[in-house]
Amino acid sequence: MNFWRKAISIDKRIIYVTLFAAVVIPLIFNFQLPNRITKEVQAVYDFIEALPTGSIILMSFDHDTATLPEMTPMARAILRHIFSRGHKVIGTAFLAEGAAIGNKAFHFVGDEFGLKEGEDYVSLGFRPEVSSAILGMGEDISRVYPKDYRGIPVSEIPLMQKVKSYRDIALIVSVSDNDSPNAWINLANARYHKPVAPAVTAVMATTYYPFLQEKQIIGMVPGLKAAAEYEQLINHPGDASVGMMAQSIAHLLIIALVILGNIAYFILRKKGA
Repeated sequence: MNFWRKAISIDKRIIYVTLFAAVVIPLIFNFQLPNRITKEVQAVYDFIEALPTGSIILMSFDHDTATLPEMTPMARAILRHIFSRGHKVIGTAFLAEGAAIGNKAFHFVGDEFGLKEGEDYVSLGFRPEVSSAILGMGEDISRVYPKDYRGIPVSEIPLMQKVKSYRDIALIVSVSDNDSPNAWINLANARYHKPVAPAVTAVMATTYYPFLQEKQIIGMVPGLKAAAEYEQLINHPGDASVGMMAQSIAHLLIIALVILGNIAYFILRKKGA
């Protein structure tokens, strides 16, 4: 009886400290738990894996700094996979912040592989008009982006000399926290038949499952959990894997406390306490 009385009246400060430890300890010691790979994440991985070496992939960074903790791990995981397969990447952005974010991601992951900007990847920068930019790139990318993020004419960039339009692009990945993937799907996919893979926040996932069912996208990487799955697929645990571990332990602790509290309540009520 005394145990259940103590269980139902645990000092809330103890609960706060325990929850804090449950979040912090996995971050410090980098615990890992295996993830169940969802089919939409596996589909993106398999598609990139099957591309011929040296294929060119377009990544559009259409998110701002508010969602960096969720978007950065997935972008880096996808980039690591792309570069590990010997593919090239062209970066675009429909948000001003996205251009800087994408450029930083290219340099961060590119340096890991010893890659060279302009030859292995290029960041074209920001364009404000989503629809006109996507349609324009279908005809001539250099008209939409005459210069790259550094101000160098695309005609002088070795990688861009191999790319004229979507005909030279194998896949479009939209890293987004808004509805930009819709434009890529409705214009680049529907009109130019280019494969599209949204990498979006977790709350946006339900928006794109209908597109997935209708095969208008080849797959999807939704949220931090999906990013952790992708890190597992490429055997490179990163921030997403660590973050999901911390979340999982914290959730398990909360569930355990709820169960303990309910058991204690019903036992004490049954005994008339």
